[in-house]
Amino acid sequence: MLRTGRFRNHGSVTTPYRPFRWDLVRRDQLGTLLDGQEVALGFLEPLIECAAKVLARSGDGDLYFVGRSADSIFDVLSGALSGTSRSDRVCLLPFSYRFEAPLLVHEVRQLRINLEAMGISPYGLARRARPIVFADLVYGGHTFTHLYGFLRDWIADEHETWDVIRLKLRFLGITARKKTSPSTWRWWQDADWTDELPRSAITNVSIPGTLWDYLGNSQEKIAPSFRRTLWADETVTAPRRSEKVAHALAEAVAYVEQGRSHPTRTAIARHLATEPAFAQPWLRTLALELRKGSP
Repeated sequence: MLRTGRFRNHGSVTTPYRPFRWDLVRRDQLGTLLDGQEVALGFLEPLIECAAKVLARSGDGDLYFVGRSADSIFDVLSGALSGTSRSDRVCLLPFSYRFEAPLLVHEVRQLRINLEAMGISPYGLARRARPIVFADLVYGGHTFTHLYGFLRDWIADEHETWDVIRLKLRFLGITARKKTSPSTWRWWQDADWTDELPRSAITNVSIPGTLWDYLGNSQEKIAPSFRRTLWADETVTAPRRSEKVAHALAEAVAYVEQGRSHPTRTAIARHLATEPAFAQPWLRTLALELRKGSP
């Protein structure tokens, strides 16, 4: 687990930074950026199924997609939930684990400022009404391990009540589908920190390996990977301009539009009905909202 030391304030760091990403639900700012761009959505059906399972297994919490790997799942859900009572319950959390060495004091302070600006802080975690659910593509679980370790140290520094916060933290791993057996390795089994949380706080959704590989290794992304070298870099707040980014933007917009469509919303509602959590009123209510059609 990442150890960051003990820091009780942000020092001179006052400005939060976050990689620029267009609002693809309210996209007035796109202008002519998509002109001439054509995309083929080869993974739409498994993405819809994954989005539905992530939603159902979020336990009525607020979903934060960590990093960039699950951007397309976020885009489908953003479109599907627009106009519903949960339109503000899915967020992106820029955070990339590339810690070759322990974090420096100024890096810890900057990351805390950045996270606090995104609504994540020990004070907020202790007082939030709903669980916070961190979702990400998982291979070995390293990003979750270091995010958890960073939060754990921060909570201790701020003297917030861990016994309260631990009941509000959840981690949802999106894994490549494999044949299951008693000997199948699962990422959370080797992560000692998961023992500090209720067993129900660790959830998984499996997807086809080809989709996992595309999202995690091959897909061009709109925003840069938010590594430690960029946490205090003002240039990340400006949009990137290139042919590859324009194509990635067109793909993301297409997934949002598919999410907004009545067939996709109906498909998500159908998948929700197959989940054990469908017995809970919040999920049944959401399924009804989705079946009403696009806004």
